[in-house]
Amino acid sequence: MTRAFGLCGVILAAGDSTRMGTDKALLPWPPTSSGQAPSGTFLSAAIQSLSLDTDLVLVVAGRNARSLAPVVYGAGASMVENPDPDLGQFSSLQVGLREVLNRGRDAAMITLVDRPPVSEQTIRTLTGAYSRAFQRFQWGVVPQFQGKHGHPFIAGRELIEKFLQAAPTSNAREIRHRHSDKIVYVEVDDPMTVANINTPEDYAAIHPDSK
Repeated sequence: MTRAFGLCGVILAAGDSTRMGTDKALLPWPPTSSGQAPSGTFLSAAIQSLSLDTDLVLVVAGRNARSLAPVVYGAGASMVENPDPDLGQFSSLQVGLREVLNRGRDAAMITLVDRPPVSEQTIRTLTGAYSRAFQRFQWGVVPQFQGKHGHPFIAGRELIEKFLQAAPTSNAREIRHRHSDKIVYVEVDDPMTVANINTPEDYAAIHPDSK
């Protein structure tokens, strides 16, 4: 008997970006040269990337909800607010996943707004791997690049429930590792899956052509 799933994109964007000094969600992406008008932002690029293979995309915002709203709605996504973003990133994940279930979806492709968007091929690889894993009653799929686990990762209903049952101060990676026998790790040729932009120096060093 086959199973069916509805996949929803979730972008965690509720952080204060203190080390960057400005909201990372609104940084130009791709990076522009001096005098050039930006064509998009980290947030709009993430929405576009996850929209490739999902039914809808949810952005979890915090105190920055008002400033993110034009980008979110302009890109055709939806927004949900974390009422207490000081609890940390995992609490934002829980807010987003509750909304995924409220929207009638059973699986989520999850990423962080400070991760440059991965290639279209990577998205297709992950969704294909999850489709196969789902039929084998596995719980999720995580990309792996040169031995490092990255984003976006896909969580099915069972893994979503484990995340929602945990304390708001928990860690998603630790929960995945606790159930590693139910997770499929997929090797991808995409360094953007493990790129992490926290500081102006990180942002200056990253180039989309390195994908």
